Amino acid sequence: MTQSPSTPAPSTPLVSGLLELEARLREDLELLELPSKPWVPEQTYMGEPVRDVVVIGAGMCGLAATAKLILTGIDNVVAYDAAPAGSEGPWITFARMETLRSPKTLAGPALGLPQLTFRAWFTAQWGDVAWENLDKIPKDQWMDYLIWYRKVLNLPVHNGVRMVGIASVGDLISIEVEGAENGRVLTRKLVLATGRSGLGGIAVPDFLKAVNPDLWAHSAEDIDFEALKGKRIAVIGAGASSMDNAATALEAGAGSVDLLIRRKEMPRINKMTGIGSQGVVHGMHLLPDAWKWKFFEYTAATQTPPPHSSTLRVSRHPNARFLLDCGIVSVREEGNGLEIETTQATLHYDFLISATGFSNDFKGRPEFSAISPYIRNWSDARYTPAMGDPRGAMMDAPDLGPNFEFQEKEPGTCQMLSNIYCFNDAAMLSHGKVSGDIPAVSAGADRLVRGIAASLFDQDVETHFANLVAFDIPELQGDEWTDSTPLLHKEAVV
Repeated sequence: MTQSPSTPAPSTPLVSGLLELEARLREDLELLELPSKPWVPEQTYMGEPVRDVVVIGAGMCGLAATAKLILTGIDNVVAYDAAPAGSEGPWITFARMETLRSPKTLAGPALGLPQLTFRAWFTAQWGDVAWENLDKIPKDQWMDYLIWYRKVLNLPVHNGVRMVGIASVGDLISIEVEGAENGRVLTRKLVLATGRSGLGGIAVPDFLKAVNPDLWAHSAEDIDFEALKGKRIAVIGAGASSMDNAATALEAGAGSVDLLIRRKEMPRINKMTGIGSQGVVHGMHLLPDAWKWKFFEYTAATQTPPPHSSTLRVSRHPNARFLLDCGIVSVREEGNGLEIETTQATLHYDFLISATGFSNDFKGRPEFSAISPYIRNWSDARYTPAMGDPRGAMMDAPDLGPNFEFQEKEPGTCQMLSNIYCFNDAAMLSHGKVSGDIPAVSAGADRLVRGIAASLFDQDVETHFANLVAFDIPELQGDEWTDSTPLLHKEAVV
């Protein structure tokens, strides 16, 4: 378990403290009557079982969504994740920072349950003094917390299972899975909790697409940093992942690392964090389209700075350079390395790391091929030139309904889209930052599950009404009162 070097917690966690926390959590759930009793009618299709909801992804958002579904009484649920247990999400794979950026006090995926917070988990094991001394949460320790979160809630996560296809079967969704489980799974609702990669995966600049992949890597890919020892490395960008990958290369013994930064100045102010509030969380998704675009276009234009600690982690190395106003014109192979023409000079490197983020263009993902042509995005329906700069990632963002559901580009062409929910980073423009980052993930999960619950109830309304009519357990037995009406007749005769 990794601790921040400057604020170490005791090396041995207090197991009894964690057991006591889990007992308090069980008591809280009992007091709140959670999980709610199951209420969704069971369905089968030609004898085949049907899930009420399948969640794809068991990172932080997938766990929060799955937990909220079960707490709401929707328990015929399963979450699939392609990663091995304990490796879901980015935390111990391509997230190469030392600590989280978010403040340690945020409730994160706790869903309104105090005993489910990271703080409760931490202090139960290391105490209040260690909590006060803790600065930022080490990323590996956040993964440990999410593993506990899954275990203590007994969430139905199946690891080593990848979704490879989607199709419609009547009113149901059929997904094809492979790996630890193979075959068809039928479900009424499908939640794509697919994280930062959202729907499209990594974004690769055009100038790299024809370059030998042995000479470069995206920051979200596996990188053999030991193999970069002594080599000249270029890193594109000035964001958090740029710094984290540059620092990792330097710490692994890279000969030199240059950050190629297109901007003339480093971004310094984290704008969205500065206005963070419950108003933003609950109000952003209800704003008119022009206001949504204005907020996110402005933050995209001003950019988010890398964390203070991540930047120092790079700049403390004498063999690191920050090359500002250094846009890339072209990249070509040169022997066993790369020649990169920039707006400042022609530079030579052995390897390049492209920290260029992710794309919302999901048309190249084979698992989405049955639905991608029919999904409406912002360029189809909502963007107008009066809103501002037509940024590609924003134009490609899916135009989601009020509950994160996809919408059809042409009505009637792919009706199952209304039962598929985009609970990942691609939802940001429609719903705000509630399905990808720690601060508001509980609010996002609540919004998602309220919508799913309402839709399931509506779809089964005839069954629920029939259950209403059929319910015949009497509240009164008939001997709790006496009918006094006959006395009225006697009084009338007198």
